[in-house]
Amino acid sequence: MKPLGFGLMRLPLTDAADPTSIDIEHVKTMVDLFLERGFTYFDTAYTYHGGRSEAAFRMAVSSRYPRERFSITDKMPCWAVNTVDDLERIFNEQLERCGVEYFDYYWLHCLNVENVRRMDRVDGWGFIARKKAEGYIKHIGFSFHDESALLARLLDEHPEIECVQLQINYLDWDSPTIEAATCYDLCVKHRKKVIVMEPVKGGSLATVPPEVARLFEQRNPGASPASWAVRYCASLPEVIMVLSGMSNLEQVDDNTGYMQRFVPFDESEHDIVKRAAAIIKEAIAIPCTACHYCTDGCPQGICIPEYFHIYNTLHYFGETQRINTTTYYGVLSKSHGKPGDCIECGQCEAHCPQHIDIIDNLKLVAERFEF
Repeated sequence: MKPLGFGLMRLPLTDAADPTSIDIEHVKTMVDLFLERGFTYFDTAYTYHGGRSEAAFRMAVSSRYPRERFSITDKMPCWAVNTVDDLERIFNEQLERCGVEYFDYYWLHCLNVENVRRMDRVDGWGFIARKKAEGYIKHIGFSFHDESALLARLLDEHPEIECVQLQINYLDWDSPTIEAATCYDLCVKHRKKVIVMEPVKGGSLATVPPEVARLFEQRNPGASPASWAVRYCASLPEVIMVLSGMSNLEQVDDNTGYMQRFVPFDESEHDIVKRAAAIIKEAIAIPCTACHYCTDGCPQGICIPEYFHIYNTLHYFGETQRINTTTYYGVLSKSHGKPGDCIECGQCEAHCPQHIDIIDNLKLVAERFEF
């Protein structure tokens, strides 16, 4: 397989305020170009796009192309599993939603301390191993969102696992909270293949500060900032796939363009992204990737990633963006809870893969925009 995967969690919408309003005709054009250029790997999940991502895959891919033209990864939503029966019910529903008879890859989704406890209680590990033995899954693994110590324990306890999906990008490589480098090294030690999620950090590495843009342009004229982020991850020896949550045809065109003839990083490019990471870290106020794990179940209906985005925009660009960000804040606050409405229940922080202090940061947004 070519090492670029199509992540189906940031698809184009017909209504920007409704994540279920997927523009399926636009998605079809994106899929067609992706497959035409020889790429085959798609990644979806039970809860992406308010539960509509799997159906979008069926409509755009599995109902339009023969099974041998594509591979599909899906995931068991661990947090939604309360009983052993839930495992079978959800898995069968996913096969139907995706319109396939088997999954090429299947993960236990978003493993952290709490979700590991759930999977241990209902033996989710045994479930996916059994489905593999029965022919419904070709390769099993998990996506990981916690400290490296837990990953080390899981890899020791579950040698049957073949792949691990990790958040890796050049900004988080040395992060003490994400621990991308440490987690990657653990997978190498245990001889597990790695699939990379968030290589562009939710799109934040697609738009970089001018100083970084100049560094990139001087070294590789015409190459997009996103291409630097994706190629950085694909250059890691044990990475077999880098996912990109593409949102429009232009992104598909760009990503498939440079990844058709993938060239790994050389030493000078590694030096440049180290310098770029240092510059970007100073510019980003809240390191949110807009994955929306935090918003499911928010009792106040606060659209946390969107508020963080406008705060970061104002923080980075300054008063030149005051009017635009204030206007966007006004639109959001009419249909969603305000940052100041937060009751500090903490459910958002428990689900945040970035380990962001969401409650405190919402207070910062409220101070800046609520008058």
